[in-house]
Amino acid sequence: MTIQRYDIGRRFASAVVHNCTVYLAGEVAEDTTQDVRGQTAQVLRQIDAQLKAVGSDKTKLLSVQVFLSDIRFFDAMNEAWEAWLDREHAPVRATIEARLATPGYLVEMMAIAAL
Repeated sequence: MTIQRYDIGRRFASAVVHNCTVYLAGEVAEDTTQDVRGQTAQVLRQIDAQLKAVGSDKTKLLSVQVFLSDIRFFDAMNEAWEAWLDREHAPVRATIEARLATPGYLVEMMAIAAL
């Protein structure tokens, strides 16, 4: 059994690969001055980068969990999501309203993908 951890920080790894499955940590926007569309686009770019770093891509996404600081942002988040999504390779997804780590964060996403 092989487990590979990537970008290990003080509290957690950014990604873990086990048995050809990629587990990504929650991603949040770096620029919290943007609205939820802008933050969602940032998060999706970060997911793309994390997947590329481990040898995968968004066409291999299996599951995505979306956390919104306010469920009223659902439609705006979906606008950015739909612009990014490869519809032929859509993952399962859940969206949850949650209090995020800081008030500036409007969206956080974590994902699971195949290699």
